[in-house]
Amino acid sequence: MSVIKNKVVIITGASSGIGRATAVKLASVGAKIVLAARRKERLQELAEEIQSLGGTAVYKVTDVTSLEDVQNLAGFALEHYGQIDVLFNNAGIMPLSYMKNNRVEEWDQMIDVNIKGVLHGVSAVLPHMLEKNSGHIITTSSVAGHGIFPSGTVYCATKFAARVIMEGLNKELTKSNIRTTTISPGVVDTELPNLIVDQEVKPIFENPDLPSIRSEDIANAVHYALSQPASVAVNEIIIRPTNQG
Repeated sequence: MSVIKNKVVIITGASSGIGRATAVKLASVGAKIVLAARRKERLQELAEEIQSLGGTAVYKVTDVTSLEDVQNLAGFALEHYGQIDVLFNNAGIMPLSYMKNNRVEEWDQMIDVNIKGVLHGVSAVLPHMLEKNSGHIITTSSVAGHGIFPSGTVYCATKFAARVIMEGLNKELTKSNIRTTTISPGVVDTELPNLIVDQEVKPIFENPDLPSIRSEDIANAVHYALSQPASVAVNEIIIRPTNQG
């Protein structure tokens, strides 16, 4: 029997890409999924797809930049399933641009989603997990959280921050049974590049020869981290295309 069966898993950024693929994967092994994102129609469609395949899923429209929204999401999960076993802090945006182009509004958006969104998720679920002394918090960082590249300065900063938050949280939780995992993907074939509007950067990500992996590959990494026995913590996974430097 899968150790994931009947675990209640909240997934933010669940309407597409990595979040969507992870929801389908975990539901297929018996997890009870709570889908969260801003696009209601996509959430509803995904919940219905999971249910049609014999899985269990509910959804709640959530903006991770709002602490109240994320707290309500946690309350929604508890109301439906009585517990929260896993939070997958997956929501993120990547409007890359060169700093000289001064796209300050996009910088602010990345800070709000990629950093504050992670903090809001931790804040919403940690009291419950501490009370029951079990749980698992997973956050999507990036290889951009390990190295800086031109046009990615602010994005990289937010993904470095996500790693630091998770590492610090892990150190605080060493005397508990709560585990943390940071997933750092390389280039993944998702909708993230669609938010790039800087015309000096956009063509780079429109290159059909750009190496990439599938969202399902990241979902498999999340499944691996969650499948370990309670005595094993997989704290960080870097996963990228074989030919990505």
